[in-house]
Amino acid sequence: MKVIVVGSSHGGYEAVRGMLLENPDAEIQWYERGDFISFLSCGMELYLEGVVKDVNKVSYETPENAEKDGVHVFVKQEVASIDAANHQVHVKNLADGSERDEGYDKLILAIGAVPRRLDIPGKDLENIYAMRGRDWAIKLKQKMVDPDLKHVFVIGSGYIGIEAAESFAKAGKEVTIIDHNSRLLGNYLDPEFTEILTHEFDDHGVKFVGDVDVQEFVGKDGKVSGVKTNKGNFDAELVVETAGVVANTKLLDGVADLDDHGLIKVDEHQQTSQADIYAAGDSTMVPFAPTGDLSYIALASNARRQGRVAAANAAGRELKMTPVSGSSALSVFSYHFASTGVKEDTQAKCGVKNAKSVLIEDFAVPPFVSEAAGNAKVQFKLTFDADDGRILGGQIMSKRDVTANINTISFAIQQHATVYDLAYADFFFQPGFDRPWNIMNEAAQAAVRKLNK
Repeated sequence: MKVIVVGSSHGGYEAVRGMLLENPDAEIQWYERGDFISFLSCGMELYLEGVVKDVNKVSYETPENAEKDGVHVFVKQEVASIDAANHQVHVKNLADGSERDEGYDKLILAIGAVPRRLDIPGKDLENIYAMRGRDWAIKLKQKMVDPDLKHVFVIGSGYIGIEAAESFAKAGKEVTIIDHNSRLLGNYLDPEFTEILTHEFDDHGVKFVGDVDVQEFVGKDGKVSGVKTNKGNFDAELVVETAGVVANTKLLDGVADLDDHGLIKVDEHQQTSQADIYAAGDSTMVPFAPTGDLSYIALASNARRQGRVAAANAAGRELKMTPVSGSSALSVFSYHFASTGVKEDTQAKCGVKNAKSVLIEDFAVPPFVSEAAGNAKVQFKLTFDADDGRILGGQIMSKRDVTANINTISFAIQQHATVYDLAYADFFFQPGFDRPWNIMNEAAQAAVRKLNK
């Protein structure tokens, strides 16, 4: 069996590894239009801040290692079109300009998404950057040490925007981060958390402005020098656009079914509307565990699961995509936070009509352990269905890293557990690590009291 995998980020990587596990005898061709495979954009901040010194190490795979496993890796080679009826792809070699056709038995597409760019006056000025992929990582790193760069303007306050703002602030630049939403991280955390993080940014010299519409990039000598918005004008020798992504699915126009947003329609086995063509990653939707509906959640964890599911089914073993909760985590200066599932502020968007929440504030470990010894206050918010107590989501934040608790909440959501199940769930106690009642127990017990009133 010949399998072609297109794209080398999370979904493509897992599709290749999955196929090696499912069918070691398969002929696997792996295509990447760039010159570097398996770059992990989620590790970019670690490179920008010097935690990882070598940009080439921000990867799970190398062509040499893949070739040792029998995978034929093709870099700087683009799959330009698909002939589904004849099970062929047309390949353009970007290095030498040659072209050829390749047949396949199974085709797995992990073609992902590209950064959304604002279509406004001045968009073609120099020094308007994105933050996705190895090439942008290198360019951003160079700007961090540019002595002529004073003002950085970050558009979008999701995870990528937050990482960009923090990285440049630590590099000594004056940073402004804006969003069309009124709160930073508004899709990830409720106001109790984002208010604290906004103050944390302000304490580190990062200015946040919400409810902003960007109207124009202002230039001088062909380079960006400022940004005009409905909230005033801002100086900027560098603009970093992190206002979401757009599905990179032009390859499938007229080949397989796409939705109104250009996302690839896939079934629970990751198969497209075309037989023997599968898709995974940021160009697709995923089943959202709290509601059972499909949702667009562009996370590496989701792409990797989809890649494995696509490989298993392409190899002939039936495997369904596991519903996910959109679990994610991030650090912002001294704070660590994580969230999963439905938030109070996002319940309407998720189609949830009757959710309630409880917020618990407590110390991570017993109060006889001092903050100097590692104790810290923890905020934990649990969201649940007001009718049956089913757990729908959770958020946690502290200066101590307690983010792993959210993995438990994610699993509880997947298993349709209730606050009654969680209230007395068995968690270990050791005073150096936890409290006699885990904060998840405390929140669930508070939720039960709320439901029983």
